[in-house]
Amino acid sequence: MGWESGLFLIIPLLFAAVFYFRGRQIFEYDSDGEALNFKNRNVVSFLDKALNDEFPKYKLISYEIVDAIILKRLYITISSKRNNSVILKYDISYLNKKELNDLKISLSKVVKNNREQKRENIS
Repeated sequence: MGWESGLFLIIPLLFAAVFYFRGRQIFEYDSDGEALNFKNRNVVSFLDKALNDEFPKYKLISYEIVDAIILKRLYITISSKRNNSVILKYDISYLNKKELNDLKISLSKVVKNNREQKRENIS
């Protein structure tokens, strides 16, 4: 039992840690209709609880994508009745560039429409 056998333990544990810290692997987004639907879940179901959020488009205030070295997160700010706003967090580390771009474009359209509607209502 030398240092080589230690590598057989360390390397898989390192990969498992990166897999766990990158977050949920499956992200689904649907903006058809009057509601936004976000689903975020793991391939291995016992690792973390699945997220499933659906809310009307008019509640979306803003979004932010945080891109760290090994993980990406999407922060959605929505309006609520009780607390002026709520921030929802989704793991999007496994999206490719095209999927990420499509997500940004779609969310930007919704935010822009909401701001225009708000201005029209104020005027």
